[in-house]
Amino acid sequence: MDTLWLTSIIIGFNRFLLFYVLCINSIYFFQLILSAFSLYDYLRKMRYSDYRKYSRSNNMIPISVLVPAYNEAETIVDNVRSLLSLDYPVFEVIVINDGSVDNTLDTLLQAFGLREVEQPVLNRISSKPVKGIFRSLDSPNLIVADKENGGKADALNVGINLSRYPVFASIDADSILENDSLVRVIMPFIEDSRTAAVGGIVRVANGSRIESGRIRGIRLPRRRLALFQVVEYLRAFLTGRMGWDALGSLLIISGAFGAFRKDLVIEAGGYRVGTIGEDMELVVRLHAILRKGKKKYRIKFIPDPVCWTQAPERVRDLRNQRRRWQIGLMDSLFRHKKLLFNPRYGIIGIFAAPYFWFFEMLGPLVEAIGYVMIPLSYYFGLLNQKFFLLFVAVSILYGVTLSIGAILLEEYTFNKYPSLLQLFKLSWYGILENFGYRQLTTLFRVEGILRYRKYKNSWGKFKRHHFEEK
Repeated sequence: MDTLWLTSIIIGFNRFLLFYVLCINSIYFFQLILSAFSLYDYLRKMRYSDYRKYSRSNNMIPISVLVPAYNEAETIVDNVRSLLSLDYPVFEVIVINDGSVDNTLDTLLQAFGLREVEQPVLNRISSKPVKGIFRSLDSPNLIVADKENGGKADALNVGINLSRYPVFASIDADSILENDSLVRVIMPFIEDSRTAAVGGIVRVANGSRIESGRIRGIRLPRRRLALFQVVEYLRAFLTGRMGWDALGSLLIISGAFGAFRKDLVIEAGGYRVGTIGEDMELVVRLHAILRKGKKKYRIKFIPDPVCWTQAPERVRDLRNQRRRWQIGLMDSLFRHKKLLFNPRYGIIGIFAAPYFWFFEMLGPLVEAIGYVMIPLSYYFGLLNQKFFLLFVAVSILYGVTLSIGAILLEEYTFNKYPSLLQLFKLSWYGILENFGYRQLTTLFRVEGILRYRKYKNSWGKFKRHHFEEK
C-alpha cells in the first residue's frame, strides 16, 4: 500500500514537472521574441535621436547619484572618480558610508581632499543618525555622508534626504557607469512626465581593462564562474527585463543601477529598512501605490545605459549572492502578496505577480525536487528512458536557445563583444551552464528558501578587488 502511494506521488509529480517546464520555457521564449522586437524599435529610435547633444544642454533634469557604501575601500575611489567624470550638465554624487569598519571613509577623505562641513539634513525619510557631512573644494558636486550602520536601504534613505535634485539614481559601490549613462537613463523622464522609475542594463566587468574609473577595454572574464555570469546577465536583462518592460510589468530594477522620481519615492516612504531586496521591494511598492491611486505612470527598462559590476569569482561568494537574491525576492513577494491574482492591479496582479510567485520564487524548489524524483522513478521502474532522454534534451535545448538568443541579441544590437572568439566562447558557456552551473545556482536558491528567516536581514557581502587587478 505504501509503495502504491509513493508511486502515485512520483507519477503525479512527473506529470506536473513536464507541464511546469513547458510553461516556464514557453514564457521565456515568448519574452525572447518580445525583446527582439522591443530592441529593434529602441535602436531605430536611438538611430534618429542625437541624444549626445543633450549632455551639454541646460534643459536636462538635474540628477543626484546615490552610492551606499559598506566596507568598500577596495573599489570606492575608482567608482567615485568614474561618477565625477560622467558626461552630464548638472548632477551631484552622494556617497553614504554606512558605518563601515574598514577604511572606506579615510580612503575617500584622502583621495578627494574632503573636509567636514556643517550642512543640515532634511528628515523627509526616517533613518539612522548622520555623524558627519564632508565636501571638497576640488569636487564641489561630491558629498560624503558618514552615518551609523543601518543597512543599504537606510543608507539610500539618507542619500535621498541629502539630495537636491528631483531625480535620483542609485548605484552599487562596486560598479562603474559608462560616460553617457546618465544622459540615457534620464531620457524616459524627459520624454514622458509619467515616468516613475527607469532601470538600466548591468554587465559583468570582470576581465575588462579599467583605468581611473573608466572602461578602457572590454574583455571576457578569465575565470569560468564569472564567464557563466556574463551569459546569465545577458539573458536576464536583454530577454527578461526587456520582455517585462514590453508588457508594462517590470517588477525589478537592479540595485546596481536605477533612477527614480524622488517625490514619488518619498511619498511611498523611501526604501524599506529590514529587507535585503530593497530594490525590488521599492519597485513593487510603487506599482501597488500608483495603481491603487489610479495614477498613470511608467516604470521602464532601457537596454544601454551600461553599468559594469564585479561578479563573484568564488563559489562561496556566488552562494551568498544567490541566496541573498532569493531571500530578497521572497521578502518582496510576501510583503505585497495582495497583488497576487488581484485584477485591481491589472497585468501586474493577473500575470506578473503570479509568474514571480510560481516560477521565480518556487521554481528552484520544483527543480530540486525533480532531481530527487528522477532516481526514485528509475528505482521504482517508472522511468521511460526514451521519454526521459527526450524530455532532458528538450529542456536543455530550450535553455541553450534562450542563452544563444540573448548572445545574438547582444551581437546584433550593442556588440560589446565584437570578436568571433568572444562570441564563440560565450556561446560555448551558454551550452555548458546547463551541466553543473545551473544546478549549482538552483541549490543556492533552495538554500535561500529554506533559510529565509535566518538570513533575511543579512546583506551577504562578498570580497571586492581593485578594478585594475582584474
